Amino acid sequence: MAMSPRKRAQVSRMAQYAVLLVLFVVLLAVADWTTLRQVFLDTGIMADMFPAVIATALKNTLLYTVAGFTFGLVLGLVLALMRLSSVGPYRWMATGFIEFFRGVPALVVFIALAYGVPLAFPGREIPGGIFGTVTVALGLVGGAYMAETIRAGIQAVPKGQMEAARSLGMPRSRAMRSIVVPQAFRIILPPLTNELILLTKDSSLVYVLGLGLSSYELTKFGRETMNQTNSLTPLVTVALCYLLITVPLSIVVRRMEARAERAG
Repeated sequence: MAMSPRKRAQVSRMAQYAVLLVLFVVLLAVADWTTLRQVFLDTGIMADMFPAVIATALKNTLLYTVAGFTFGLVLGLVLALMRLSSVGPYRWMATGFIEFFRGVPALVVFIALAYGVPLAFPGREIPGGIFGTVTVALGLVGGAYMAETIRAGIQAVPKGQMEAARSLGMPRSRAMRSIVVPQAFRIILPPLTNELILLTKDSSLVYVLGLGLSSYELTKFGRETMNQTNSLTPLVTVALCYLLITVPLSIVVRRMEARAERAG
């Protein structure tokens, strides 16, 4: 007797699950767990990394990310409004900026700010030292991406909102600031949170700046510890620290997206 399409789909899924389970068991059986623990999960090395990995590296990663995101968010809002402006030069400048910084690798931006600015302007550097350079570099890259996200959010707000505000005698700038932009931000919160996750990982590029110990972020801290111990355990520890940041943010994004779908 022929199976129904639903039954065939169930059988197919069960077969796939069985194959994956067998592969997983085989990998567990053939893996050299002693070597894996020594190379990747040396608890002695992990213990030696604390509390510095949290008190210095994780803290600096969070500071760099939050500062870069804040700068990028403000810059992105300005660029988004310029892209939507009726003044041609504003649109052209914003478009050029966004396309440039979205197309250039973030590593190039870090190097240009750290070494190019002092060469181009002798005796001058970005205020704030390492922290200022990281903030500007992350902000420029993040701002270019957030500008397009914000622009899309503003355009997603029904035009009737602006028309209603204008009919009440509200100036366009105030209507944009008080009515349109707040609604746009509610729409774009999930993608903005995704951008925060990306900036967290981009903060690892700080290593090109020649940091002192007190300025180490997670990746730089892990690399230096790995060089001293000749083990990959520091990188595993650093990866777990990144997960402490990114996993909660990812959960927040999924919940916001689910809430938006229910509201829609």
